[in-house]
Amino acid sequence: MSDIENINTIVHEKNLGYGQTIIDAFEYGISNGYDSIITMDCDGQHIPDEVQIFLAQISNYDIVSGSRYLIQTNKLNPQIPPDRYAINMEITRILNETTTLELTDSFCGFKAYKTDAIKKMELTEEGYGMPLQLWMQAWKLGLRIKEIPVKLIYNNAEKRFSGELDNPTTRINYYKEIIKREMSESSRNQLAV
Repeated sequence: MSDIENINTIVHEKNLGYGQTIIDAFEYGISNGYDSIITMDCDGQHIPDEVQIFLAQISNYDIVSGSRYLIQTNKLNPQIPPDRYAINMEITRILNETTTLELTDSFCGFKAYKTDAIKKMELTEEGYGMPLQLWMQAWKLGLRIKEIPVKLIYNNAEKRFSGELDNPTTRINYYKEIIKREMSESSRNQLAV
């Protein structure tokens, strides 16, 4: 892709984690003066033609997030790995109950962001839990969020997270810890004011 005009690639010599990759993309977009940033997974789960839908919406919101579950029939799709669906639904429920957010899919990587909104965040989570840190900070900042439906595509239902996160219990506990940590940060910041 680096040979295509107006596309810049950022390559990490070593895998730094999902979250760090997104954080680096944000830093690149901010330092190069972009108005907005679009993220999408590069494993075939997202359809590049849908970028136009995100671009049409981002002018009215701070974050436009794809949701694989806004369309009810997607929830019945046999492509969905059962543990991923169950964890997504549980964490999304906890996130919504902890905040005033009304998300249906807290882990979809297909999103558009205004760089001015991203500049206000202090994202540090390098791993797969980074979206939860982002959602918690977006809520604390009162950002305008819209979910839009995207197609649900799982090309490889056997895909693993690697290491300890392959264990669903470990993964859900990791995600809960991020939400708890961000709530604790919020409480400390309020006390400091």
